[in-house]
Amino acid sequence: MHASDDKDLRTRVKLFGNLLGEVLQTQENGAVLDAVEALRKGFIELRAQEDTAKREQLMHLIEALDAQTLTHVLRAFSTYFTLANIAEEDWAHQARRRQVASGEPLWRGSFDDAVRELHAAGVSVEQLQSLLDELLFQPVFTAHPTEAKRRTLLEAQRRIFLMAKHLNDPTLGEHQRQVVEQQLRNQIQILWKTDEVRVHKPQVRDEIFNGLYYFRETLFQAVPHIYRNFERAIGNVYGAALRVPSCIRFGSWIGGDRDGNPFVTHDVTAMALRMQAREVQREYMRRIDELSHLLTHSSSLVRPSLAFAQRLAADADIAATVFRDNPNRFSQEPYRRKLFLMFHRLSRNVAMLNARLNGTVDQDGGGYASETDFLQDLYAIRDSLASHGDGNLADAELKDLIRLAESFGFYLAQLDIRQESTRHTAAVTELFARAPNLPDYAALDEDGRIRVLGELLAHPGTPLLYAEDLSADTREILAVLRTVAELRREISPHAFGAYVISMTHAASHILEVLFLARFAGLVGRHTDGSWHCELRISPLFETIDDLAHIEPVLEKLLACEAYRALLAASGDVQEVMLGYSDSCKDGGILASGWNLYRAQLRINAIAARHGIRCKLFHGRGGTVGRGGGPTHDAILAQPPGTVQGQIKFTEQGEVLSAKYGNAETAVYELTMALTGLLKASRCLITDCRPDDPEHLRVMAELARRGEDAYRVLTDHTPRFVDYFYEATPVTEIGLLNIGSRPSHRKKADRSKYSVRAIPWVFGWSLSRQTVPAWYGIGTALREWCAADRERLVTLQAMYRDWPFFRSLLGNSQMSLSKSELGIAREYAKLCEDATTADEIYGAIRDECSITASEILAVAQIDALLAETPSLSLSIARRNPYLDPINYIQVVLLKRYRGAASGGEAERALWLNPLLRSINALAAGMRNTG
Repeated sequence: MHASDDKDLRTRVKLFGNLLGEVLQTQENGAVLDAVEALRKGFIELRAQEDTAKREQLMHLIEALDAQTLTHVLRAFSTYFTLANIAEEDWAHQARRRQVASGEPLWRGSFDDAVRELHAAGVSVEQLQSLLDELLFQPVFTAHPTEAKRRTLLEAQRRIFLMAKHLNDPTLGEHQRQVVEQQLRNQIQILWKTDEVRVHKPQVRDEIFNGLYYFRETLFQAVPHIYRNFERAIGNVYGAALRVPSCIRFGSWIGGDRDGNPFVTHDVTAMALRMQAREVQREYMRRIDELSHLLTHSSSLVRPSLAFAQRLAADADIAATVFRDNPNRFSQEPYRRKLFLMFHRLSRNVAMLNARLNGTVDQDGGGYASETDFLQDLYAIRDSLASHGDGNLADAELKDLIRLAESFGFYLAQLDIRQESTRHTAAVTELFARAPNLPDYAALDEDGRIRVLGELLAHPGTPLLYAEDLSADTREILAVLRTVAELRREISPHAFGAYVISMTHAASHILEVLFLARFAGLVGRHTDGSWHCELRISPLFETIDDLAHIEPVLEKLLACEAYRALLAASGDVQEVMLGYSDSCKDGGILASGWNLYRAQLRINAIAARHGIRCKLFHGRGGTVGRGGGPTHDAILAQPPGTVQGQIKFTEQGEVLSAKYGNAETAVYELTMALTGLLKASRCLITDCRPDDPEHLRVMAELARRGEDAYRVLTDHTPRFVDYFYEATPVTEIGLLNIGSRPSHRKKADRSKYSVRAIPWVFGWSLSRQTVPAWYGIGTALREWCAADRERLVTLQAMYRDWPFFRSLLGNSQMSLSKSELGIAREYAKLCEDATTADEIYGAIRDECSITASEILAVAQIDALLAETPSLSLSIARRNPYLDPINYIQVVLLKRYRGAASGGEAERALWLNPLLRSINALAAGMRNTG
């Protein structure tokens, strides 16, 4: 990208900044705007040229500001970043629109680009159809707290985004432009007077509402649009009308993830799924109503198909109720009559859901039993329209509704259940202890547990529970499984995704859940000997050690006859979840990336040996330290042959608002993911080129050296954990009301293993050290190269030819670009033990320098992010505005922590601006956790 390419963006950001300044001038006292301008201009000058006197002057200014003024200054910078993010998103969207309008081949990752690539590689129409039929992309929304914007702010930002689009109209007159700018000024004023910090910690219900927002406001629009773009690209390139299946399915953990969150109970899970079901069926009602005003065909002018007439006749009992007062309503308009009945049936579903959510029962009935019946009605209308020459009408709004129903069902998003393995072990141990004919489960070794659980699973029928005095934890686990069974009957057999078992260390951990699920009738054996399994289990392997032991765990599991029979009954697809966050926190970015890569190869090989298919579930966060990065490249960076048409990713925190806050961006992001999946799945129709064995050997050595360097710092450096807690705002992050889940597994435990991966990465990011994303890479590269030119050439070839290695170093470049070691030094000064702080900070500073230098040499570039200039420009634009926030945060941390002896009132005085500094940095850095 040339510097001139972003002229329009810079103009828009400047306009937004000026409008914000005008709002500050009219709505706040002059001191706020004066302070903001002094800090903004001052730190821009310092970025251009260091000036010790100027820096001291700016620090004196920060020190002199009172708590209220600091609060408003931080809010001003945070609002600026919000507006800059909106401007960047719109600019990127407009750039894509211009490219589409040009008629030229589109950007890498577009449908046009991906289909042309397949065509150029000789993929035939038949092969492409075969590949399309295997596609399934499933993003899974989670409530992991790394940003979690208030819904009110999301709505305000959406209004500004839509309003600002009017400024892109070249025909806009001067007066019209002034009107738009005034409207924008008004919206910015509303944004300024809307509190971005939650007063109270959100409940799970709030998180569910937040998740639903993205479906209602963007995804219901975006998903049909994506399918149409996909079909158009195939038609343009292949000149043939291939069938593009509805291959997007959403998942959710919001209301299903109870690992470490005591507020997610079985009642909350039921509430979450019912709220989801109500949301999607309301959307169907809205679209059915619109269709009833479009499909006004008269039976005197068209003859509907026999199949349609039969489905309409089958509704006679419902019609007698609905049209009781006017039996002839729509009697000559068959489609309107059918649509009216469909609307009524959906309304009965929604009434039932409302009643359940309110704690009552709606007995009236008359609704749809499942999405299958609803879809059959839609298909009947479609086919009937086509039968009398109105196929083009069937291919319009009706087809969009069909796409939605195929993608979202009656449940909106498949709800995963997640719980930690020790909870199940404890429940099974307790149940065994209450049964006189069962052994002491705790005393059994792994083989003994597998044997006895396998035998119990093979017994026909559903077991009864006779013990009434079980512990609360065991009762809750059993209640969750009963809730799953009930809601599958109430809403849809497809309403739930997988039961994810975190911290899976043994095959028995999977069998324990299946044993417990028998009591709810979800799995087992019928009296005729046949098996049934309505619960898919996804073991989650998180730590470096767990990843290394995937093979023995899965081999033992698949060797269990009862489990193998249950897996076959559920479709012979084994889902396995891989944890990026905890493995990176455990062993560093190199060891994590490499062990995840090898794990996928092993899982694929195991599945092939046992004649089953595997589905990989990638537990990624927003940052590189938690597996983040561009989704398209991330999918292409998976091992050859391991992406077999299906892939599942978590989407969380700031990723949700960044990707799905606007429909235009949601279309782009989901398209990039689908094309990555399409290209990575080519092994289904053609031979895959295996990895270069030499690359694998070198990577294994690099990972070992990188893990050693990381563990020297995080596991073997005295008082390192103290440094983390004192030189980052991790403790204070826990006070920000952005999530219902606690930030630590155990409240009193400050160890590296107790702190959750999200605050671990968040703390390092905010203090501008970003350690998890790159620490150990520089040492590994330098040690392995050892100034050997031939070895450097090998690494350069790996970067050029191996997508995994290129993605790894490319993502680390982004995090290195967000590291500011001068600022990090100020955070290090917060430590009580200055000597230890100097040593640890020095190690981080030196490794940062080495890593940047080594990556530049391997990538053969002159500056970090030279290959992604738009990202480089974005970070460069943000840095001068981030700098003052960091320096303010350091001052606030000193005052807040120093006020511990001054009473709660003094601490509360500084806590308010301190929490806002966290929000401001999150808005500016974008991917923080």
